[in-house]
Order: sequence, then structure tokens, then C-alpha cells
Amino acid sequence: MITLRDVRRSYELPKITVEVLKGISLDVTNGDFVAVMGPSGSGKSTLMHIIGCLDRPTSGAYLLDGIDVSGQSDNALAEIRNKYIGFVFQSFNLLPRFPAWKNVELPLLYSGVRASERRQRAIEMLGRVGLKDRADHKPSELSGGEQQRVAIARALVTSPVMLLADEPTGNLDSRSGEEIMAIFGNLNKEGVTVLLVTHEMDIARRARRIITIKDGVCFSGCA
Repeated sequence: MITLRDVRRSYELPKITVEVLKGISLDVTNGDFVAVMGPSGSGKSTLMHIIGCLDRPTSGAYLLDGIDVSGQSDNALAEIRNKYIGFVFQSFNLLPRFPAWKNVELPLLYSGVRASERRQRAIEMLGRVGLKDRADHKPSELSGGEQQRVAIARALVTSPVMLLADEPTGNLDSRSGEEIMAIFGNLNKEGVTVLLVTHEMDIARRARRIITIKDGVCFSGCA
């Protein structure tokens, strides 16, 4: 599913070059469940952004399902993201004026799916995360855990093969966090590849594999 070879990412500032990733090599197989840990500034979010085709490596190779994405155009990357990847963020990123089902259908809108099918698939995905009866509620009418479940439903609505989650339990209480991790676990059992960034060891232990990033290099778990 994922192959990274000596991936590096640096940023040019006026007087210095900041090297964030310093040669990451990593393999993730289809159906894996991986947690990425590391201190603040270690490069774990940059790594996830590259894996999610939201950023490009400065050098090195990145193959996603056999496709070399390192040199793809912006339009090609957008198509790859839409086809392969679903995203879940710490801050939910829901549109406050839209009910849950309309938030979930947004990726389908961008894909040109007709309105009746969009709503049907959005309701189905909300049912998959246990929120079918909350489909018409706006984000302000939902708890934090429910909002994150809406975000997961939105990530799943295009049937991606990989789910990337950046601190998905960071804004949740422990009970809601457990519920979200249970959903990830069930999705993984159904064959969805899951990669998540977390700073909480009890969350990371729910994954099958833990990768630790320190100072831009893979400290453990990549091999």
C-alpha cells in the first residue's frame, strides 16, 4: 500500500534551511493499523501530510498502491486523494451551518455524484458510525464525540482504502476517545488501512504497530 524510501522534507527560510524529515523509509501493507508517535516538532504531522498527498517530499520516493506520487501534478494528487484517502482531523473541520448529512456528502459533491445518491450514501455512512438518527443535526447540536464520528463518516463516504487521522481523540474526553478508537478498530477489521498520529500511548496501543519519529528520523517501528 505505502512505500517510502529516504523521504526528506525541508523548508527554505530567508536565512536557513529547516530540515523536518531527514530520510524516512517505511512500508505499510494493505489492511495495516499504524500509530505514529513522537514529540512536538518531530516531523510526524509532516510525514502524514506527505503520505496523504497534502505535501510533497523534497527528495526521496513515495509509492502509493504502486503509483509514484512524488512528482504528480496538483490535479493528479487531488484525484489520488479522492480515490484512496479519507482524512480525520483533531478539530473535526465541520461546516457549522450544515446538518451532519450535508457535511458527510461534501466529498461526493466535489466528485460530481448526483444529489439523490449523495444523500443516500451520506446517511449510510452516518449509520455506519452510529449516527443515522442525528443526520439532520448541526455540529453545534452534537457532542465532540458525535462531531468526530460525523468527520469519520465524511472520510469514509468515498470508500477510501486508507484512513489518515491526525490526533483524532485530542479534543475528546476519554470515553469519547474510546468510542472513536473502537470505530477505527472495526473499520480496520473490515479491511480499511488506518494510520493515525497520536501523542497518547494508550491510544497508540490500540494499533497493530507503533512508529516513533524523533528529530525527523524513524526512531523505531519503521523496519
